Amino acid sequence: MKNVLIIGSTGQIGSELTMKLRGIYGGANVVAGYIPGAEPKGELLESGPSEIVDITSPQQIADAVEKYNIDTIYNLAALLSAVAEAKPQLAWKIGIGGLFNTLEVAREKKCAVFTPSSIGAFGNDTPKDKTPQDTIRNPRTMYGVTKVSGELLSDYYHTRFGVDTRSVRFPGLISYVTPPGGGTTDYAVDIYYAAAKGETFECPIAAGTFMDMMYMPDALRAAIEIMEANPDNFVHRNSFNIASMSFDPEIIYAAIRKYVPDFKMVYKVDPLRQQIADSWPNSLDDSCARREWGWKPEYDLDTMTRDMLEKLKARFGK
Repeated sequence: MKNVLIIGSTGQIGSELTMKLRGIYGGANVVAGYIPGAEPKGELLESGPSEIVDITSPQQIADAVEKYNIDTIYNLAALLSAVAEAKPQLAWKIGIGGLFNTLEVAREKKCAVFTPSSIGAFGNDTPKDKTPQDTIRNPRTMYGVTKVSGELLSDYYHTRFGVDTRSVRFPGLISYVTPPGGGTTDYAVDIYYAAAKGETFECPIAAGTFMDMMYMPDALRAAIEIMEANPDNFVHRNSFNIASMSFDPEIIYAAIRKYVPDFKMVYKVDPLRQQIADSWPNSLDDSCARREWGWKPEYDLDTMTRDMLEKLKARFGK
């Protein structure tokens, strides 16, 4: 049985991953780490222990690890892409300073560490279609710089100190549970909210802009499965491409209109988000993840769309 600490447990991924892990390992064995002002609420608070764990404080990380005998850390603290561009110094402090703190504690306390990377690790010179596992990574955003640096730092701690570091490069993540948090791909969450509420959607990303996306249940499985995988089969560690679907705004709009025929979308392109999106891949080659630890998505665009609309309409009473 694992004892798990989630740093960033109340964020977009953390709030769902914490509950998923508690379902697997038991509520008492999964600690929800949070920062003041972002406290767990409801089921997240009531279903297991929680502790203040600010990733910029190595002492708080170490104290939580010691108190709960933690052997696995999910490090989910980060500023998302558009927010990171507005606050680059803070993005570096959290993304890299925080990761360094986590890895140091993991080295001393013998913990395994999962730190998600992203399609944001790639840049304009990366092959756009079926981006290979091993290729050029030269992002021009602070978010991307922290992701590439995090991959390298995690690999260093594995090769130099033997820390069991593992990671996946998440595509854009789509969820009905938590609202979007300032990512470039978040339009693909907002569009479902607008459709479920019967509102016209203002799309900040231009038609023809393809990006990889994934439904949150698949993303949660990936984060758990890679940490459960037999590392003897690993050629890579930090970080694996994983993929599920790739579309542009017109394609997701058409998918939603199959179920909401009167849904309307207009374009109001955000220049910053568009610039970021244009630097990212259209699609990823995830063959290494499939081969080395058996990765396989369960949702495609249509099955995700049906489920998203059903869940959101129930929430909004539509």
